[in-house]
Order: sequence, then structure tokens, then C-alpha cells
Amino acid sequence: MATVTRVTKISHHSAIDPSSIFTSCFRNSLVLVCYLVLLLSSNISPSFGLSGVGEEDENRGSDLYPEILRDEAVARLHQLGGVSDGDGYLERTFMSPAAVRAGNLIREWMEDAGLRTWVDSLGNVHGRVEGRNASAEALLMGSHLDTVVDAGKFDGSLGIISVLAALKVLNINGKLGELSRPVEVIAFSDEEGVRFQSTFLGSAAVAGILPVSALKITDKSDVTIQDALKKNSIEITEENLLQLKYDPKSVWGYVEIHIEQGPVLEWVGYPLAVVKGIAGQTRLKVTMRGSQGHAGTVPMSMRHDPMASAAEAIVLLESLCKHPQDFLSFDGHCKSFSMESLSTSLVCTVGEISTWPSASNVIPGQVTFTVDLRTIDDMGREAVVYEFSNRMYQICDKRSVSCTIDHKHDADAVICDSELSSKLKSATYIGLKRMTGAAIEDEVPVLMSGAGHDAMALSHLTKVGMLFVRCRGGISHSPEEHVLDDDVWASGLAILAFIETQM
Repeated sequence: MATVTRVTKISHHSAIDPSSIFTSCFRNSLVLVCYLVLLLSSNISPSFGLSGVGEEDENRGSDLYPEILRDEAVARLHQLGGVSDGDGYLERTFMSPAAVRAGNLIREWMEDAGLRTWVDSLGNVHGRVEGRNASAEALLMGSHLDTVVDAGKFDGSLGIISVLAALKVLNINGKLGELSRPVEVIAFSDEEGVRFQSTFLGSAAVAGILPVSALKITDKSDVTIQDALKKNSIEITEENLLQLKYDPKSVWGYVEIHIEQGPVLEWVGYPLAVVKGIAGQTRLKVTMRGSQGHAGTVPMSMRHDPMASAAEAIVLLESLCKHPQDFLSFDGHCKSFSMESLSTSLVCTVGEISTWPSASNVIPGQVTFTVDLRTIDDMGREAVVYEFSNRMYQICDKRSVSCTIDHKHDADAVICDSELSSKLKSATYIGLKRMTGAAIEDEVPVLMSGAGHDAMALSHLTKVGMLFVRCRGGISHSPEEHVLDDDVWASGLAILAFIETQM
């Protein structure tokens, strides 16, 4: 799932903080000039010293494993990207034929890495190694195998394949059994929510937050989630859905590797970043109903047009999200914190709009549109939703149309665990040092994620950490989505270094 990823201040020896750099840069051109001078004087460059790595593979190949962490991983990404329900484009939705084939392929790769595998009753594919102590708390890792329509090859898949590549290296070196705790990789069956309009189905089941009523959710063909599973020989009942939940005492933490889905890492010239947190999300469905009529015979002054009402509401939403300080007010202590976080992380999108009867010569009788609202500040998000709802109802009253707002999805922001983040940052340094053959002086970027990830659901079960990987142009949910081969390699080396801390 993608949206704009926000970043904080970038300096030679500091983490990134959105409130410092972006706000001040836009307010003061002098600060921007000073910042650019600082950036140019630092050691960060778009290639980050990786352009010549390939030439030195033969000299350092013993600890870089390019044939597994880069070459085979990239080949598998492209192979998995070819498993699609679409003709000429990539599409894999929950329990579709292509999703099942992709799960079988991933299961083969898990076994190739030395893992014991199984598929659970919601279609999640698991691979596990017990290590020296099978009763210890397990480290969970993974991402999702489903895609959006007309997707890229790296969203979700990279987080599965990079981890499997790192575990395969340990298996080949005879070190897989030396892990101090079990490590389990999960390819989640549904994160995007395309087919059933309900995100995080796979990870929510593992976290124990998927209600049993979800089994009756239908797709556009009136097929329920339960039916889709049964069609693939997976019998699920309310009882065994509840049994999918992991015991929190059996889990040490969850780590997810994911493409950034934004332009920041490419901008600062760094291949990897540690994720500080994930923005909270609210999704609304707004329906406006008016008086359907002939486009040529109803005078403008007598119309009750839901399309005009929707247009006014959408423009209102844009203004509210661009300038929340002009609409909202907070008391005392909360004011500065909420306004600061909102001004740097709030994004709002109307991604779908439909009309009935949708004819050029008919005044619509009904207009429906969606609202996607995200920010790291949960209190601010609730305030924006409240303010938008109140003002939208005023618009509807003024224009004599009826309005309803359905809350389709709400997820609180997630702050990543500081211990896991610290370990991931250290592992990134180690991995990049191996690639460059030199000490890394630049600070590993720390980003906020505006996109939702399976880590959001898993945060209800255990502590979570995330690592972002640079993607070209920040493009995602598109066939143009691309990650450099060497950046795939860098992610594999970083994850290998992280898993080695569990030895």
C-alpha cells in the first residue's frame, strides 16, 4: 500500500525529522540554500559508493554472497512477478489462482532455504527453523504475496525473498541450526485488500484481530472469504480462525523489509532506511443523494445536485489537509504537538468517485466517493475527520442534498520498537560496510511510513521493526516500480547481519 513517506531533517550525523527540514525549507529560502550546501558537502551520494561493488565481487565474494543475495534474489523477484491472473499485467488477489501458484512457489523457496513449511487456514504460507532452542520466543519476518491491480514486482515480494535469501546463506554455511531462537518467515495471503476491500486479512488473523464476521465478507461476485478458501481446499471455521492467533508469549518480535514506496531514499542517495513508525489511517465512503433530473430542463436555482455538493466537499478536504491550522484548534499542550505533526505528515486522497446514473445529459441522483486520510498523529487524524464531517454536512444542508459517511477502515499509528530499530540500523551499517569495503560515515536515514504494512497488524501481537529499501522515483503500485539489483543485495546483507545477531 503506498502513499507519500515523510522524512525529517537530513544532516551529516543526524536522523531525519520532518518538522525541521521541510517546514523551515518552504518558509525560508535561505535555510534551503544552507541545507543544500550542507548536503553537497556531506559524503552522501546517489550511488552511495555501490557503483563499483560488482568489480570487487571476486575479492570479497566469500562474505558478500552475490550469487544468492543479489542474482538469485533478483531472478526470483522477476519470476514471482510473472505469476499473475492478469494478461499482460501483474495482479494477484486473495486466493486467486495466481496467488495460490505464488504461494506454492514461495513454499518451494522456503524449503530450499532449509525451512519447515505449511499453509494455514487463511492461506498464509509459513516457513520456520527452530534453531538451538525451539521453545524460545520466535522472531517473525515476512511480508505479503498479494498485489494490487497492474502492480510492480517488488511490493511485498522483496520482503519475503530477501529474508529467504539471507536464511539460505546461513543454511549453506551450516549455521541455520545455530540460531538462538526460532525464526519464522510468513508470506501473508492478503495485505492490499483488493478483492474483499479489507486490508491485512493474513496478518490480522495471525495477530488475533480479525473478527470471525470477516469470513462472511463478499467480493464483487458475492463470493465470501470462507468460500474462496473452501474453493482451494482450505476449510475454515470460526473456531480454527481463532486458533490462528499466535500466543504473544511465544513471539519475540516481527521485522518487515519493504520498498519505501516514496522518493526520499533516492533523493538522499541512500539504499536503506530504518522506519520509525507507520501513519494511522482512516478510510471513509461518502454518499450524497439529490434529485435526479434532465440536464436541459431543470433550472440551476431549482437543482439539488449531489455532484456539485461532492465537488465542494472534495475541494474542502484538500484545503483542510493542506492547511489544517486554518481549520483546527487544540487546547494547551496538545496544540503545538498536533499541529506540528499534522503539518508534516497529513495526506488526504479521494481515489474513487462514482455517479448514478452516470449519463452526460442527466443530473446525477447519487454520487459516492472515498476518502483516504493518513497521519502519524492519531489525535490529529480524528480531529480532521470530525472537522471534515461537520463541514460536509453543512455543505449538504446548504445544497439540500442528503449525506452519509461510512467508516470503512480505522487503524492507529504504529511506532516501531526502539530496540529492533537500533539492531536494524546496526545491521544496515554492517551490510553496507561489507559492500563498500569501508566504514560508513553517514547516518542511516530514519523515515516515517505513510503506507500501511503488515507490521501494523502484527503490532497488536508483538514489537515490530521495519527496514525500507530504495525504489526508483519513489514509484510503487505500478509496473514502473523498480529496485536496483545492488539495493536488493544491500537489503539481503543487512537482513543477514540482523539475523546473525540471533546466533
